[in-house]
Amino acid sequence: MSPSSFWFLLVGASAALTHMAVFTLARSSMWPELANALGFCIAFFVSFAGHRLLSFKDAATSVGTSLARFAVTAIAGFASNEIVFVLLLRGLRWPSLLALFVALLFAAGQTFVLSRFWAFRR
Repeated sequence: MSPSSFWFLLVGASAALTHMAVFTLARSSMWPELANALGFCIAFFVSFAGHRLLSFKDAATSVGTSLARFAVTAIAGFASNEIVFVLLLRGLRWPSLLALFVALLFAAGQTFVLSRFWAFRR
């Protein structure tokens, strides 16, 4: 495993845990879909900082360029996350934390590819 892959997994796991923690705290006071969005917003900053400083520290792009590209990447990942989450939660009636966990895994692969080859291009 390359150092970049190791850090990507560690940062991604940290961001996913942040996302799930915020979701868990917020879901009792709002719709699960909104709690998912709030978790994404908080985890975005954990993810960007970790990926910029650790996973892709040798990026050839400026911080501003990486941030803008990562925002697009993250929003695309969140869109696929939310679609999978809603399908599992509402369509298949899965428990909300399990639906969120599977949706986060689904979006992680997409995020890695877009991050590696575009947002933090080397």
